[in-house]
Amino acid sequence: MKILVINGSPKKENSDTMHITRAFLDGMNEVSENEVHTIHAACMHIEYCTGCFSCMRNGGNCMLDDDMRGILEQILESDLLIWSFPLYCYGMPAPMKALLDRTLPLSSMAMQKVGDRYEHVGQADFSHLRYLMICGCGFPNSKHNFEAAVAQFKLCFRDNHTILTVPESPMFSVPEADVVTAPRLELVRQAGKQYAATGEIAPALSSEICSPMIPEEQYAAIVNGTTA
Repeated sequence: MKILVINGSPKKENSDTMHITRAFLDGMNEVSENEVHTIHAACMHIEYCTGCFSCMRNGGNCMLDDDMRGILEQILESDLLIWSFPLYCYGMPAPMKALLDRTLPLSSMAMQKVGDRYEHVGQADFSHLRYLMICGCGFPNSKHNFEAAVAQFKLCFRDNHTILTVPESPMFSVPEADVVTAPRLELVRQAGKQYAATGEIAPALSSEICSPMIPEEQYAAIVNGTTA
């Protein structure tokens, strides 16, 4: 399987969320060997979409000449897109949002009704693609934090999507927290194995992964520097 990881964190490989993503990939690779390529959005030359819609009228050719041309090719050549990013203002970091905006050449101006909503008709065949969102945040729990990012992801990728949202994710970059982060990453690795084997993650396992690693009050106290 060809897997394209799109890392939205400005920290690149040192991203807290990338610890989760790497564990997931480790699990997938236990089932079968995969070809994995990672793009760090913050390192790419990606201009902002101007909204001219020329790409949607001329067969997908964007007027902007930057790294997105190659990225679009990689997207279409992949089987799985992993969108790995930390939560920024309840959404994705700006470099990743710019990349997402610039996938517009994959769509045409034509619209079709799907259920009770309208969608643009694609200019390329990406029906084979699966989508995985892995998002971490620094809050003690997931309540009223990830909803906007999850809603956007589901709207952008209506079919074949899987979502993992993980609170307290800064602990993955703290060696002293290994006693609680190592077991959680092991659960993520198991999720990767499940996904590689079945294309799904069991709801109970997903729920456990997305739960706090330590009590909410304890985590908040550590962050606030109020513990002894």
